Amino acid sequence: MVTTYSLPVAGEPTVSEIEIKRSRFITWIARAETEEEARDVIARARHEFPDARHHCSAFIVHVDDAVPIERSSDDGEPAGTAGKPMLDALRGSGLESAVAVVIRYFGGVKLGAGGLVHAYSESVSQALDAVPRAEKSLRELVAVDLPHADAGRIEAELRTHGIDVVDVAYGAHASYRLAIAPGTRDDFDELLAAVTQGNATAREAGTMWVERAR
Repeated sequence: MVTTYSLPVAGEPTVSEIEIKRSRFITWIARAETEEEARDVIARARHEFPDARHHCSAFIVHVDDAVPIERSSDDGEPAGTAGKPMLDALRGSGLESAVAVVIRYFGGVKLGAGGLVHAYSESVSQALDAVPRAEKSLRELVAVDLPHADAGRIEAELRTHGIDVVDVAYGAHASYRLAIAPGTRDDFDELLAAVTQGNATAREAGTMWVERAR
């Protein structure tokens, strides 16, 4: 089971461009956490570059507890010369939940099958070098109630030890949901006992994916 994976940061696509024998290859790489989101990015590229000869694409979408969804399209280029090398480049990057689109403006010179494979692979590889990345990690959640007077100090100490604060609700107590690495519950309980002088106990609260910039 995958518990950590890398993906592009949310936001606008990373854009890169190369020219080979007068053909322009404009590459977009963006986050896509569902197949629908990936296809939306591809559709947007078609809309923004309607006069381009080809809009080739590849994407890898993370699926919890299953193999990733992988798709690619040559979009009119000879079979296997565009989508597959693009997908291979994405695989090699280690990214998931990522979509790549290469928009080609034909320059009048045919590149041949080998030249196309190189062009589409290089286009994506060059763009990947500039993609800002985030990391998602599966975390166990625990719930802890803390007295208001001590909550700020205890929270700061927990953060210092790498504990992620998911949310806080204020009522009779400050009720925290905290994210910890899988398999570290015993260590967390020891830490919590130390920073609260044994006055707080954690409760299991499920799991969630926590994202951090890399």
